[in-house]
Formats: sequence, C-alpha cells, structure tokens
Amino acid sequence: MRMELSDVTLDVEVSGEGPAVLLVHGFPDSHDLWRHQIPALNAAGFKTITPTLRGFGGSDRPEGGAQAYAPSASVADMVELLDRLGIERAHLVGHDWGSGIVQGFAQALPDRVLSLSILSVGHFAAVRGAGWEQRQLSWYMLLFQLAEVAENWLAHDDYANLREMLAEHPDAEAVMEPLREPGNLTAALNVYRAGLPAEIMFAPVLPLPPLPATVPVMGVWSTGDRFLTEQSMADTGKHVAGSWRYERVEDAGHWLQLDQPEKVNELLLDFIRANS
Repeated sequence: MRMELSDVTLDVEVSGEGPAVLLVHGFPDSHDLWRHQIPALNAAGFKTITPTLRGFGGSDRPEGGAQAYAPSASVADMVELLDRLGIERAHLVGHDWGSGIVQGFAQALPDRVLSLSILSVGHFAAVRGAGWEQRQLSWYMLLFQLAEVAENWLAHDDYANLREMLAEHPDAEAVMEPLREPGNLTAALNVYRAGLPAEIMFAPVLPLPPLPATVPVMGVWSTGDRFLTEQSMADTGKHVAGSWRYERVEDAGHWLQLDQPEKVNELLLDFIRANS
C-alpha cells in the first residue's frame, strides 16, 4: 500500500497480527527483499511492517539534492510510519543501509525499540575500525560520492559495472530495473552521498556513542559477503552498551536473507521471541 507521510509517500507492506517487527532494506533493494521473512514472522504471531525507503523502488524520490536522503530523514520516516500505524514499540531489523537506519532509530528513541537485529552492516565505529581490508572492500563508497562520474560508470555498457557489483544478488535484474529510469540511480546514490561522505568514512572523527543499554542487539554476518569483513560486525559488540549476540551464516553472500532464508528466519525468530 501507499503510505503518505509528512515529506514523502512510501510503498509499504503490512501483514500479520501481534507484536510489531519493522524490517528495513538497503541499497539497492525494496521491501521485496524480506519476502521470505514476512510469512515466517506472520506465522509465528508477529505483525510485519516492510517499507521501501525514500529513493528506492515504488517510494517517492524527493527533490532537494543529496541531503533529502540523509539517514536522519529515513529514520524520521520510520518513526512517523509506526506512529501512523499506531505502533508504540517494535522489533527493528535492518540490512545494509537499513542496518544503519534502524541503529539510528534505536539511538534516537530507545524506549520504542524491543530488539535490534542488524544484518551485514555493524556499528559504524566497528566498520570504520576494521582495518585496511575493510577499506579496500569499501572502495565503491568513494566512487559513489562523485556525482555524474559514478552514474556514468555504473550505467556504462547497459549497466555492466552495476551488474557486476550485484553479481551475487539473487534478484539483480529486478532491483536494477527501477534504476534505469531517469534520476532514479542518482536518488539511490544520494543515500551514500548524504550518509557516508569520504571525510566521515576515512578521516578521524569524534567517537560514536554505543547502542543503548536498554536495547538487546543481534548482529548477523554471512561468510560470503564481498563488501563487509567479519571483524566489522563481530567488533560491533564493543559498541553495544546492553546485551549482544553475534551469529555467522555460512554459504551466503551479502543478501543472506535471500541466500539462506530458513537460517535467517530461525535466527530472527529466536532472538525476537526471546525479547518480546
């Protein structure tokens, strides 16, 4: 369904009954990323809310340049979305950029978070502190800062470079299709331009606060992730003030919820039930 918020209208899927679980995707996906998790959570007695973030899929792409896509804007969207649905507290689940967004939600409003499950992307301080190997894997984040250069490189030869980056994505062609529309690729890249400019990713900055003590956190990393090192997730425990659980998923790439849906469902259900 289409959910009209203050700044944007989002494409949102809501299903099931029971305690709420908000599932947030990352680049370059939509709420369809969670199609294997939604039925499992609904069958277990949970209500699922799966939005497509601003700038992606069937949701709005607001004007205003990169800053319209700042993580804080998406956090505000998620808070307002729950408000519109009358949901006071929820379990938060995020993957890739969605992980950063749900972490921001938990930092801003910990009293509204029952649990926090972060997939692939850990606490930013852990990602930034994961050493040279992680910096090498993060090369594309610098490229994405270059307006027009990044768009031209990704789109060259019928999006060959983007296709190579998404080679392990089970839905690569489907998620690429909306990016072919004029302006859509720039909107998606603006998430990086607003959220991770080079001076934040690579330059020394003030220490970042830990995830709140009142929020139990589970981090999940997959052994075939070509963009994130295990250290970047495992060390997230150093930046969690409350309870921390770390899990590895074997034989899965970056999009682990598609590669190993049963294992991911098992982990999410176990963790969410334990904190309901």
